[in-house]
Amino acid sequence: MEIVLIVLLLAVMIAISRKKDRPKRHNGYNRYRRTAYHDASGNSVFDTLFDTGNFGEFLTYSCLENLGEAHKLLANVYLPKSDGTTTEIDLIMISATGIYVFESKNYSGWIFGDENSRYWKQTFRGGRHFQFYNPIWQNKKHISVLKQHLGLGDEVFRSYVVFSEHCVLKKLLVHSPEVKVMSRDDLMDEMMEDMERLPEIFSPLEIEQLFVELSRYTRADGKTKQAHIDAMEWKKL
Repeated sequence: MEIVLIVLLLAVMIAISRKKDRPKRHNGYNRYRRTAYHDASGNSVFDTLFDTGNFGEFLTYSCLENLGEAHKLLANVYLPKSDGTTTEIDLIMISATGIYVFESKNYSGWIFGDENSRYWKQTFRGGRHFQFYNPIWQNKKHISVLKQHLGLGDEVFRSYVVFSEHCVLKKLLVHSPEVKVMSRDDLMDEMMEDMERLPEIFSPLEIEQLFVELSRYTRADGKTKQAHIDAMEWKKL
């Protein structure tokens, strides 16, 4: 009898949880339908809404769309490297004022980090904590491959590390002026500040040419994605 009651209680709790979560998923679905994220990334609505990393990229992408069509967006760019492997870039925006490269971290908790430290820390109540690779360094590698591929100098690139609005950036030390680390809530303000301050360096034609070139490396097939994962796993050995 006790087992039956426990099973019934669990069923009720799951039903309540699903009911509470339904509006969030519904709102996310409606937002997904209004954006061009699927066309840019190839990620289905299921892969977007139910994968934490993809969902963070999608939210950032949908924010950047508000800047207008003059700014070209690319998602999940698998750019080839000189060693035959690829680097995966979450988001790129090509604008008159430069090429903005985004590393998305859809994390919660408290975030501690220093641009000069190899690892950053994510902490939670109760003392749980996890280390993760410095996202500034991660994005710097992405920009290095982009720079080599496009034949452009450092001055055209801006590095943005975007964390979830559900985390607290507790203590961060960033030293490079071309690097910004922020929560998604502050993204648009930071973007507007940069675009108003920086000089225009690309014409509309150049923006389109860069977009067409990098578009070749979006919507990667399963083989390319798996090869990228395998290469990343091999590096950990």
